[in-house]
Amino acid sequence: MPVALQARGVSRSFRGFRALDHVDLSVAEGEIHAILGPNGAGKTTLFNCLSGFLQPTEGTVELFGETIAGLPPHRIVDRGLSRSFQISSVFETLTVLENLVVALQARTGHPVRFWEPREALREFEPRARKIAEQVRLNGKEQVRAADLSHGQKRNLEIGISLTQDPRVLLLDEPTSGMGREDVERTVDLAREVAKGRTVVFVEHNMGVVAKLADRITVLARGQVLAAGSYEQIKSDPRVIEAYLGEEVRA
Repeated sequence: MPVALQARGVSRSFRGFRALDHVDLSVAEGEIHAILGPNGAGKTTLFNCLSGFLQPTEGTVELFGETIAGLPPHRIVDRGLSRSFQISSVFETLTVLENLVVALQARTGHPVRFWEPREALREFEPRARKIAEQVRLNGKEQVRAADLSHGQKRNLEIGISLTQDPRVLLLDEPTSGMGREDVERTVDLAREVAKGRTVVFVEHNMGVVAKLADRITVLARGQVLAAGSYEQIKSDPRVIEAYLGEEVRA
């Protein structure tokens, strides 16, 4: 399969601390790829470098063969990569529909202006309603984001990412803080949104990784420790050692 997203020798330092150390990552088009590692391994730092929120100290990042390292996040979004965040970034005082409409409006390059009539946004509502349905929030369109459950807020954030029609979607710990039922629903949703696109996700829950990932890259201390299928990763002594003191489930 063609390579959708590739990192070559990506390093990132913060005042002498090397959070990433020559990380190589290759994600095939259409693949669901997990980034796994203990706390402090550099997973979110890698996501930030892939999506333009941080610039690599060394190395480069390519999206479908085009170098994107050094571009600002909105330019990377324009090229087909979108992401969600570990900490929810939805507008709490807006409804589900309004959150999606604002994201769709932003894609046009003409941000929402408070002096414009609301009717100016109505053209985006049909698409927003379709996305709400896609992320299992149909019937919740008029509910304020602040009144959603934690799992529903995560779904809304995925929906906001989908407003950009990404070819590559990065999900940063999509099941973090969820109960078992919400985790199962989010796994189903992730499978659904992965149809027709490439998905890369950071996750701690090995059960989620086992159900979703085609391939896995394991980070430890800012370096790639191992890469392969779930069956290869779960029995790798280096991975087991990296998770020493944490429960690893087969």
